[in-house]
Amino acid sequence: MTQTLAATHDHSLALGSALAEPSHSTLTSTVPRQLVHRAAVAEVFLTGCRQLADDHYVISAQWPRAHSFFAPVSGHYDPMLAAETIRQVGTLLGHSAFGVPLDHQFLMWDLNYTVIPGHLAIGARPADLELDVVCSEIRRRGTRLTGLRYEVAIRHDGRVIATGGLGYTCASPELYRRLRGARLATAAVPLLPGTPVPPARVGRSSGSDVVLGPAAHPRCWQLRVDTQHPVLFDHYVDHVPGMVLLEAARQVAHAMAPGDAPLLPTSVHSTFSRYVEFGSPCWIEAEYPADDPTGLNSGLVVRAHQEGETVFTSTVTTAVPA
Repeated sequence: MTQTLAATHDHSLALGSALAEPSHSTLTSTVPRQLVHRAAVAEVFLTGCRQLADDHYVISAQWPRAHSFFAPVSGHYDPMLAAETIRQVGTLLGHSAFGVPLDHQFLMWDLNYTVIPGHLAIGARPADLELDVVCSEIRRRGTRLTGLRYEVAIRHDGRVIATGGLGYTCASPELYRRLRGARLATAAVPLLPGTPVPPARVGRSSGSDVVLGPAAHPRCWQLRVDTQHPVLFDHYVDHVPGMVLLEAARQVAHAMAPGDAPLLPTSVHSTFSRYVEFGSPCWIEAEYPADDPTGLNSGLVVRAHQEGETVFTSTVTTAVPA
């Protein structure tokens, strides 16, 4: 039986009607911003959710025709919208479908997406989307959710435009304090070494959106962290958000490409090994696989290192928009 999700109290959600997909006689709004860990309503892309089975959900979403950060690429939606939309799915389901309290933390371990470039052209209206979400590896301790993996197919006008997935674990405030220790006391300070890479070289129009700074070694950059950025740092966090690292991987792909032609990051497969901390330089390196020196078949490998350890790895495949 199809069910809908709605808020019942401050820390969890239960089945109801408030987040149901609207009928023709009702108005559409976003889901509550707290459920997708956003401070600004403008950064919420999900608009509703229906439960089809214990592990199967249909979520509605909307992509704006223009966005301050996920800007159009030669008349196409920025594929990184797919990454952020997939991320928001996990927190919405965690809180609304699985009862994770709002004060718990989500530890993202991997995120991937693949888009169909020919289906990303921006039309005359914002893209109203249907997300088919299937959950797997639903892990619980008693009745409490401790981890989840899910796969998403994103459809627009009935055709698939992107697929992807994400895996995370959940931590109570007590567990999170034990995991983070003294790191929780480290201030969220910006890390802005030198001048940014020229924006056009990394697919950006403004230096304030550039997350790469120069380094002394070829194919290496220092991560630039601006904690005042209105999208990448939409709210306070005690570590560098995963979306900053995904953006770094996208910008590295631009920097490695010949010329300054617009590129669509059509496929991104990323793993997060450790948090990237404030107060310590983080280095971004790029390489093509030994068996694919041009990256045409398997993509560009991007790694982030901090304090001598690999904290992030991503394989990025790009295409020139048609």
